[in-house]
Amino acid sequence: MSPNTPPANPAAGEDGWSGPVAGLARLVDGLRRDIDPLTGLPGRVEELAEVLARLSETVASIATRRNAGPAPSWLLAPANPEDTTSILEDLAAWMGAIYLRYPDGAAVLSDCWAWHPDVVEELVWLMHAWSAAYQGPAASVALAGDWHDRQRPGVVRRIRQNVGSCSIERHQTRAGRAPLTATAPTVPAAGQLAQLAAWWATARDSAPPEPADHSDNATNGART
Repeated sequence: MSPNTPPANPAAGEDGWSGPVAGLARLVDGLRRDIDPLTGLPGRVEELAEVLARLSETVASIATRRNAGPAPSWLLAPANPEDTTSILEDLAAWMGAIYLRYPDGAAVLSDCWAWHPDVVEELVWLMHAWSAAYQGPAASVALAGDWHDRQRPGVVRRIRQNVGSCSIERHQTRAGRAPLTATAPTVPAAGQLAQLAAWWATARDSAPPEPADHSDNATNGART
């Protein structure tokens, strides 16, 4: 060993660094090995953020549906002319401003629409669905899209199927032709509901009671 060569430092590491510097180098190397597995974490965080955003939209959509206000029913409207007049006037104003702007809706709406309780009922709830989608406290683009894609076309389709060929003239009395009426329909088997309810409550695993025979009535009606 040369006289000018310093003695070997026992604290020196294999890379030649010694003392505190060597310790710091080992610490940095250890931190690097600990951090390497976390390099993909930002990407995972972004994916989780996207999932959370979609989940938030879904929850908001469900809450919107639950918070939508109820629509009045024309079929169960109060027996008060002021109430029924208000419903029809509001409906007519909305139809002129919104519903009849769509060519398919205007094309299938007969001039006797107000004489058909089922048509009025369809249009009343459609009007309130539009209001909830565009003007209500929970109005949203999703509700508006549902109104355009599903609700309005469904009402148009049912009106076309049920009363598409009707007209004002068909509701007017003509010689030899009975006028169309809007009387309440008769519920079939209404006279046997108590019997059926008792069977379902006490003996639903056995055969149900037989339906009443209406053939005699039908025959008598045909003869007269």
